[in-house]
Amino acid sequence: MSRYKIILNPIAGKGYALKNRSRIEELLTQYQLDYDIVLTEFPEHATELARLAAQDRYDFVIAAGGDGTANEVLNGLMEARANGLPVPVLGIIPVGRGNDFAFGINVPANLDEACALIASLPRKWIDIGRITGGNQKENLYFGNGVGIGFDAMVGFVAAKMRLTGMLSYLVAAIKTIFIYYKSPLVQITLDNETLTIPALLVSIMNGQRMGGGFMMVPSAKPDDGIFGLNIVREVPQMSMFGLIVKIMKGSHVTDPAVVITQSKTIHVTALKGTMPCHADGVTICEEGKDLNIEIIPRGLEVITRLSA
Repeated sequence: MSRYKIILNPIAGKGYALKNRSRIEELLTQYQLDYDIVLTEFPEHATELARLAAQDRYDFVIAAGGDGTANEVLNGLMEARANGLPVPVLGIIPVGRGNDFAFGINVPANLDEACALIASLPRKWIDIGRITGGNQKENLYFGNGVGIGFDAMVGFVAAKMRLTGMLSYLVAAIKTIFIYYKSPLVQITLDNETLTIPALLVSIMNGQRMGGGFMMVPSAKPDDGIFGLNIVREVPQMSMFGLIVKIMKGSHVTDPAVVITQSKTIHVTALKGTMPCHADGVTICEEGKDLNIEIIPRGLEVITRLSA
């Protein structure tokens, strides 16, 4: 019988994850799954727990939380892979704030439906990203995307707010317009071209969405072996309001300030100024100068409703 390790972050979603622990256990018991559940206790604890679950030969490791929890679990599994261990399949119960990674791999937002998906076990291999640079250790992995510039600042502001969900990111975006509107001059080296521009933001996407509802690259797919990029040139401060609305709708792709492209490797250097950056909501740096991102095709198997 398959064994499941449930890693639950009790503070995810401002306590929403812990509030729903009993319901998660009720549903998984109803589906007669052989599982045990453990709560994280400190930052990066989920990474350690996922790595131990791989060592203990669990078949599935389920991240119950938001994007940060899923990222930590993903990193633990990728570290296990790097060490030659059999890697459990990753599942997600999205009970956090943004849940963008879950959205990107087509995991239902509804708790009951997410648990039903885990019980039914449709699986698929997806690509995983790896980022180096900034203030992080080498080989930080991500499943959904990297945000450089404006959207990274939005995430930093949202994390300090009491609001949750899409509303927290929307309010944070409006606040950020007044504190981050001077774009650094960056050089972006892709597989087949190099761009040197003042960039308001650079989104490097394996999924489609960031910030709980901002459709950065609507055409991105997590299983096609290539990142989708959304590069926004510096625009007048007041124009940023309209651009935010467009990004929420995914209609920004035709805006003259926007470049949508693809690449397997990306090297971003700040020639003037510095770059705030996050990966899956995890802070990489607040004032970075040099970042490298690469894709790992078919890096991890996940429980997902992704179509063929």
